[in-house]
Amino acid sequence: MFAYIVRRLLYAIPILIGVNLLTFVLFFIVNTPDNMARAHLGDKYVTQDAIDNWIEEKGYHGPMFINAEAEGIETLTDTVFFRQSIPLFAFDFGQADNGRDISTDIVERMGPSLTLALPTFIIGIWVNICVALMVLMFRGTSLDRFTVISFVTLMSISYMFYIIGGQYLISKEWQLLPVSGFHEDDAWRFLLLPVVIGVIAGLGSGARLYRALFIESSGQDFARTARAKGVTETGVLFRHILPNTMIPILTGIVVVIPMLFMGALVMESFFSIPGLGSFMLDAIQEQDFSKIRAMVYLGAVLYIIGLILTDISYTWADPRVRLS
Repeated sequence: MFAYIVRRLLYAIPILIGVNLLTFVLFFIVNTPDNMARAHLGDKYVTQDAIDNWIEEKGYHGPMFINAEAEGIETLTDTVFFRQSIPLFAFDFGQADNGRDISTDIVERMGPSLTLALPTFIIGIWVNICVALMVLMFRGTSLDRFTVISFVTLMSISYMFYIIGGQYLISKEWQLLPVSGFHEDDAWRFLLLPVVIGVIAGLGSGARLYRALFIESSGQDFARTARAKGVTETGVLFRHILPNTMIPILTGIVVVIPMLFMGALVMESFFSIPGLGSFMLDAIQEQDFSKIRAMVYLGAVLYIIGLILTDISYTWADPRVRLS
């Protein structure tokens, strides 16, 4: 088990290096520092001196990968890549255009993002699995057909409809909860509506997926054998079908967990929650390339962590995976 985890962690090192290199190429080769300066300063009435000063101030000047004019180790260290990308391995994201430390902002905004994402994630999974199991118990009936149509209908409705409709009906018409905002002392009042909306918006696709997984397992030999031995349908569902569908369920669950730290961009923006999702949107609107690059790299790192956690969770759900 330990060797399996170590092997998966070692696999992540070259991936992380590749992500760092690709991020640098996208932000400094494809989108040159000159283009970044023009986008930040404005295309009109901007002089070359202003562009050069901006590039110098941000540390984007000099050779990209190799400094042929330097000597010794400085041929590698006195480059844009070393100054801008190597610190990312230590999660040193530098400063934003407004002078604030990006790492500090990320840590501060991670809390509100998690307070919104975790309840939505946990409650959503529980509701989806319970609904899917309930529907499976009535498979082939009118209730089953009605719920399938309802799942497809929920999937077809835009995410924005749930947000705007919920804000209008619950906050404006009924005045039960605040429309938007966030305060740590009574955070539940500001988070209850977006959590409910997030669970309902994901119910159609989530429950439909789990229903398909459970139906596939219900026709396997182990399920038919259990029924032949006299096990009740409820026992078959919870003691046989549900455990044997853990691998595909974990695939969808564990990968998403690290991304919860990144926040929900649309949800946080509409409900004015100061999380990482709104932080990313603000960075795009402000054209703060330091923030954008930090969030892109952090998202890639969290996704890799999700893949590693998925591999580890497989060993718990199915010990045979340890041998691969």
